[in-house]
Amino acid sequence: MTEMHGPAREDVERVLGGMIDGAIGKRLPDLARVEACSVADGRLRVTLAVPADLAPRLGETVARAEDALSTAFAPLTASILLTAHREAPGAAAPAQGAAQGGGGHRPLGGVGRKPAAGEPARLLEHVGVVIAVASGKGGVGKSTTAVNLAVGLGMEGLSVGLMDADVHGPSLPRMLGTVGQPEVRDGLLIPVQAWGISAMSIGMLVDETQAMIWRGPMVMGAISQLLGDVAWGALDVLVIDMPPGTGDAQLTLAQKAVLTGAIIVSTPQDIALLDARRGIAMFEKTRVPVLGLVENMSYFCCPNCGHRTELFGHGGARDEAMRLNVPFLGEIPLLADIRASADSGVPITIGAPESEAAQAYRMLAATVAGTIRRVSRLPPV
Repeated sequence: MTEMHGPAREDVERVLGGMIDGAIGKRLPDLARVEACSVADGRLRVTLAVPADLAPRLGETVARAEDALSTAFAPLTASILLTAHREAPGAAAPAQGAAQGGGGHRPLGGVGRKPAAGEPARLLEHVGVVIAVASGKGGVGKSTTAVNLAVGLGMEGLSVGLMDADVHGPSLPRMLGTVGQPEVRDGLLIPVQAWGISAMSIGMLVDETQAMIWRGPMVMGAISQLLGDVAWGALDVLVIDMPPGTGDAQLTLAQKAVLTGAIIVSTPQDIALLDARRGIAMFEKTRVPVLGLVENMSYFCCPNCGHRTELFGHGGARDEAMRLNVPFLGEIPLLADIRASADSGVPITIGAPESEAAQAYRMLAATVAGTIRRVSRLPPV
């Protein structure tokens, strides 16, 4: 990486001084403090420290500020990273999640209930089983699998919650067809009810076009709030749609959520399985059992002639499961109807229950429900 001298902090602050947030009616320097400026590889990187509750609301102003800085200091291209102030002691009652190591970052604002005197701060104390749906990389259909698995578990007679932990790319609101912000009651967010399950996502709290340009501490703080500041209530199972990769968010969930187990989603080709192995290794290091592998996009059937084509190969996840001595949970086909159902906000297990894809998801849900009942000693349906 080639570093070079860039504009002085005073010059950066002068440009930012011309940026006024229309919703709040204040100049950006009055809302955010320049924490650092650096130039490398032709890019001007500016870090702004902002109050945690303001960070989600400054997306449009930050985008305009990046354009202004790029123009003022051409040919450099500017990028702005928001990081949150740590709350002063006693400034606000910590949420249950923050009380257990949220690090003081509360990017979702002031929701949260202080436990009563003598009451231990616990996460998910009325949730029987917590299952992470994960992948080593993006683009393998993890979120679609998590949504249809959760809905399928509900159809198996379980009380189910679904938490979207992908802070940078929350897709749950679109996939479930939910609109509007969740209600806050007694300081806690109330999960949205959709298709027989309870759901919560940071995407329900911000505009879907807003980029969440957050550092690790803010991401971990948001996840702590989604765990501790949401009234999940009594659930048989909470399904967590994990972000792709093996970073801070995954470690936070593995440490805080007391995961019962993880399901790994992969496509059949070797390059995807390499990343899936990294995900499995992460859960092993954090002592989270891997409940099994799912092979998504396993094959494609032509809707006109019925011819089956294995676009990404076939059987790679099954072979990997055998090699690692973990269960193989099933194959999900690659079908246009799955994509269309996700875009429409109606999970295919609901919208087309007799379809090949829905049947594959229902088989997956039935297998996982059996595991949940054994672990929780729930009676069979």
